[in-house]
Amino acid sequence: MAEVLLKNITKRWDDFIAVDNQSLDIRDKEFLVLLGPSGCGKTTTMRMIAGLEEPTGGEIWIGDRMVNDDLPKDRDIAMVFQNYGLYPHMSVFDNIAYPLKVRGTPKDEIATLVERAAAQVELVDFLGRKPRALSGGQRQRVALARAIVRTPKVFLMDEPLSNLDAKLRVSMRAELKHLSRELKITTIYVTHDQIEAMSLADRVAVMRDGVIQQLGTPDEIYNDPANMFVAGFIGSPAMNLVSGSIRGGIFTSDDNTALVAVDSKDRDVVVLGARADDIDITEAGDGDLDVPIYSFENTGENTLLTVQLGAQRIIARGERHLRKDQGDRIGIRLNPGHIYLFDAETGIRIRGNGD
Repeated sequence: MAEVLLKNITKRWDDFIAVDNQSLDIRDKEFLVLLGPSGCGKTTTMRMIAGLEEPTGGEIWIGDRMVNDDLPKDRDIAMVFQNYGLYPHMSVFDNIAYPLKVRGTPKDEIATLVERAAAQVELVDFLGRKPRALSGGQRQRVALARAIVRTPKVFLMDEPLSNLDAKLRVSMRAELKHLSRELKITTIYVTHDQIEAMSLADRVAVMRDGVIQQLGTPDEIYNDPANMFVAGFIGSPAMNLVSGSIRGGIFTSDDNTALVAVDSKDRDVVVLGARADDIDITEAGDGDLDVPIYSFENTGENTLLTVQLGAQRIIARGERHLRKDQGDRIGIRLNPGHIYLFDAETGIRIRGNGD
């Protein structure tokens, strides 16, 4: 078990900067998720920690040792990839045992360690099978067991669930969550899937263009976004972002619709954020504003109503029994206690009166 420390890490290829002077302290036994869209630098960051990419600048520490010059095999890490990386000609037992054999572990110890790792991921009954005889979820559990069996200092997981169907992803998330609490090994997990990040992480580092935009618990990044990118990236549906202005404590959208009272000085250009859950839906005439329904979606567990606000659209979440049609008019009311303001130019969150 070990802390992982990144100090001013940069990765550059010619004029392209993949990771830009980033520092990050990953605590011992923490499950940290690097989250962001494709090309944001999250996988490059993980590959530098693993030793598969050499940083252009900065330092990488695992425990009390700087590992910049260490080969991957000498960093005491274990990686799990999205494509499983199993040897098709080997049995499940031999796939799990492979890293132990490479390290020269005695044969009598290998059997005990493999069976223990297989039991942790519920694969004891499949040790004699080849990977082709397993389901996708079982193959991913073999990859996990192969990582677990060595008891490394750090787990590195690069989108390990992306090849699974939706139902399997849900069950594997639960297994990963359980394993992380049971094994208590520092884990760095890369994904573009915010549901995985929110459900698995102790903390999340949201990345964009090689820069960490916000580091915090799932609650913090959801309820207290640092900027407009985080606000728009986290949440399903994403936070509504409406451009407008503020005059006399009232936010008015670009089409001159007064939406909600705000605690802010006058501003000519500002972006207001509101989550779908924080917009009340009423019958037409009973809300603060009547709007037409652009689309109505029944997700089963709730309903999503996209409404037209001039040239902009807002999504509100309704209860699951609500039924409306496209073109109907409804009333909406924004909760003044749950809105966010952002600088339209920089995207930075405006807090308090914003002075």
